Amino acid sequence: MRHIATMVMPYRAAVLVEPKRFEVRELPLLDPEPGRARIRLQGCGVCASNIPPWEGRPWFSYPLPPGNPGHEAWGVVDAVGAGVTTLQVGQRVAVLSENAYATYDFVEPSKAVALPASLATRPFPGEPLACAYNVYRRAEILPGQDVAIIGIGFMGALLTALCASAGARVIAISRRASSLAIAEQMGAQVRIVMDDHHRIIDEVSRLTNGQFCPRVIECAGAQWPLDLAAQLTGVRGRLLVAGYHQDGPRQVDMQLWNWRGLDVVNAHERDPAVYVRGLRDAVAAVESGKLDPFPLLTHTYPIDRIDEAFRATSERPEGFMKAILRYD
Repeated sequence: MRHIATMVMPYRAAVLVEPKRFEVRELPLLDPEPGRARIRLQGCGVCASNIPPWEGRPWFSYPLPPGNPGHEAWGVVDAVGAGVTTLQVGQRVAVLSENAYATYDFVEPSKAVALPASLATRPFPGEPLACAYNVYRRAEILPGQDVAIIGIGFMGALLTALCASAGARVIAISRRASSLAIAEQMGAQVRIVMDDHHRIIDEVSRLTNGQFCPRVIECAGAQWPLDLAAQLTGVRGRLLVAGYHQDGPRQVDMQLWNWRGLDVVNAHERDPAVYVRGLRDAVAAVESGKLDPFPLLTHTYPIDRIDEAFRATSERPEGFMKAILRYD
């Protein structure tokens, strides 16, 4: 094993001990196992998909493992186990990790992507950036297309920027005025307040001469946005489900889906290699200036205030886009 020559101290990890309550504990720092690297984490994003375990659901058991369910981390390679040759101690990386609400975590080298020197001082929650790129790839956006994006949170804002950069006319639909303002900054040509189902359908119909949109991306993860997304997708269009639906079954208007001949894409990946591909693409896009996620990182907290970060993510006050924890 190779490591930085410093005194190793216990590391800190947030433990979700019961709904809406983390405890930050000191735990012994172990050496990496063969084939794994130890990462001194500098921070981690708070994912909206983590809200249900924080709020509490009957199917969760507490306490969760230390650092779980944090998975949007970045940091510096601190030590490598036997057989690891693709990562170097001191290298700054974005990682696909599962226990990243902590100051250290362990990853397989294949789940770490090097960050360039130009991003050396920047927070980099790589996993949601990879997700956005993978959704964008599966959307197969063409110049001149009308693309409706429903739900302008962090994911929706990133997809707005990517679709606009491809030459599409983006129709951003969201509840909050601040989200629509951000969508405009990210390139959305049309902004619609998400307040009335039939009014939105009528407005999109008018904008598209009754044809609706060949591409619709649902990013909200709830029943009504899913219903609305189907209504806004044109004949032989592609409906992409990017929202994370995890609070129960969904119903769909199958007659509408059949009548319009919709292609429905569940745009969630589970193959780590696909995630890493999206992460590499995202790093390249941010480095080149094609994608600028940093204005979307609106709320920053130390690990001791992790419950506040979750509360903000749950309540989404005006102006909120994404919370991150900073350990450095």
